[in-house]
Amino acid sequence: MAGHPWIYAGSVLRLTAPAADGALVQIKDHKQRFLGVGLYNSKSKIHVRVLDPDRVTVNTSFFVERIRAALAVRQRHLPGAQSFRVVNSESDFLSGLIVDKYGGALVLQISSLGMEQRKGMILEALQTLFSPRAVVERSEAAFRKFEGLAETNGLLSGTLPGPERIEINGLKFDVDILGGHKTGLYLDQQRNYPLVAALANSGQVLDCFSFLGGFALHCARAGAARVHCLEQSAEACAAAARHAQLNGLEARVGVETANVFDWLKGRTAVKPHEKVIPVFDAIILDPPSFTRARANVPDALRGYKEIHLRALKLLKTGGTLATFCCSHHVDAALFQSVILEAAFDARRLLRRVATYTQSPDHPILPAVPETEYLKGFAFEAAR
Repeated sequence: MAGHPWIYAGSVLRLTAPAADGALVQIKDHKQRFLGVGLYNSKSKIHVRVLDPDRVTVNTSFFVERIRAALAVRQRHLPGAQSFRVVNSESDFLSGLIVDKYGGALVLQISSLGMEQRKGMILEALQTLFSPRAVVERSEAAFRKFEGLAETNGLLSGTLPGPERIEINGLKFDVDILGGHKTGLYLDQQRNYPLVAALANSGQVLDCFSFLGGFALHCARAGAARVHCLEQSAEACAAAARHAQLNGLEARVGVETANVFDWLKGRTAVKPHEKVIPVFDAIILDPPSFTRARANVPDALRGYKEIHLRALKLLKTGGTLATFCCSHHVDAALFQSVILEAAFDARRLLRRVATYTQSPDHPILPAVPETEYLKGFAFEAAR
């Protein structure tokens, strides 16, 4: 009733008639009052994914109008952007569907049976709205198995001879849509890149978990003397180095293939009675999610504390720490508390100067807590 689109198996009192998996069903309460329509799947813990509070026909026109409405949100809040998330599942009232736009190409990710059965309609709607040069499917999410679906990926339409060259905030990136991580690039930091760069625009910057170099390139362009990137994937490191050269920033950006935990530990390990000498004017921590399950939160918190403790030992007084967490199960208050624990152990006092959230092409519906996952802070080392 408050707007959350998931109806779990335990909330279903009965079926008034047999329903095929993937079928559009009407939803009523125990007094037979109509609540809306949704897509049914008996194989999933989420028995029904609500699509609309009214009786609607789910056809190509439905998807055209729903995706057009989602596109209008992006055009309103990210004007001028050519690469962004067009559809963000529950955030755009299309539970189980994600669509990313990279220049002239679209990437489709489907995680529910109902959407899988209507893939043809969705593809037709995307062709109508965007006339894309190519549409790629990257439905590799592990949770598809909970819907009784196998993973699938590949070219659905058009041609894609190689990486797609795009611009993010005026910087060029080559995105491997067919073979890259996730759908090719993390778009949820698009708004945060220049905000962080405005604080890390001078001196020596350490960019941990740098992936394709998004934060690093923005910091270098903003005026940082040198940005040192750390990334475990050799392939991502090679791409980040190419992007630095592509944007004429190779003199300011260095890339190292390394495990961030090991690297930080090695730079902060000292003998008894020795002190770590801080060397960085800014440090950026943007790790992948440390947990996708609530049961693993304690282990994740230990990981977050470890990297913050080590990073704070390397940060100069007056320097900036920009840090992010993309786990839905670790909220902003809990994330900040772990950072403060690390600061206490490192004997540092922090001044918070900025808070961050996901870019507006990943809309947040407060009634659907799962739509909010990315949170971040910038701190100055007060002493």
